[in-house]
Amino acid sequence: MNFFESILFGLVQALTEYFPVSSSAHIRILGGLLGQDPGAAFTAIIQFGTELAVLLYFRHDIARILTHWFRCLLGKDGTSWRERLGSKDHDAAMGWYIIIGTIPIVLAGLIFQKLIETKLRNLWITVVVLIIFGLLLDYYDRHGREVKEIKQMNAKDAILFGVGQMLALIPGVSRSGGTITFGRALGYTREAATRVSFLMAIPAVFGAGILETYKSVKDINADAAFPGWGATICATVVSFVVGYLVIIAFLKIVSRFSYRGFVIYRVCLAIVVALLLIFNVLPAVGGVAAA
Repeated sequence: MNFFESILFGLVQALTEYFPVSSSAHIRILGGLLGQDPGAAFTAIIQFGTELAVLLYFRHDIARILTHWFRCLLGKDGTSWRERLGSKDHDAAMGWYIIIGTIPIVLAGLIFQKLIETKLRNLWITVVVLIIFGLLLDYYDRHGREVKEIKQMNAKDAILFGVGQMLALIPGVSRSGGTITFGRALGYTREAATRVSFLMAIPAVFGAGILETYKSVKDINADAAFPGWGATICATVVSFVVGYLVIIAFLKIVSRFSYRGFVIYRVCLAIVVALLLIFNVLPAVGGVAAA
């Protein structure tokens, strides 16, 4: 991978991480088209750029949730277990809901790690999943009741949001797409479902990123795909800056419009990828398609 290709990967990561279109699918497709596997270390590191953008944008929400969570945990609002779990403080309870919502993706990632890294990366699976979850998002977005805000979240909803996030381990589902679809199905407003999606992704993505970076950087010299630290840092900066702008744009879009545009994009992308697979331009699994 050369310098400019690494920057392109960073740009694609930033543009697709938050929109419900699946960043993992786009990275997988781009890698197939370029004949370049971005490598585990590079992919893990540039994801920090997009998640740092989330931390910056939602810094006030995160600081408030953490402050109230620790306050309740230490018994400042009462010493009963209900009070320590935030029965009197929604921000503290939200901290617990984020933890609860992170459990499904952690368990699935550990149990199905080999399957996720091998068979589920087949691009034919990605094509099918792009269409199915796009249509589900469209259905629940059009028929959702839009009666719930974040303050009405409970533990049951947190688990279901977490299941939506867990399904994003399959390239093509999309982390934001999965959580937003479940949120709309539960009756949350578009903006509320989107904000929950952003907040719930923080521990999952950072945890996975730290683990993958630790494992990959140890053997970074043996990673033939790694483009070097200069290119990797530049790509990470690109993913951070562009990612921050994408967050602003996405929240404005969902406050005024439906998700229909993203659904159309998902279906069109699936059709294009299917054609590329049929004509052997893209390999369904790792490697490079035959000429």
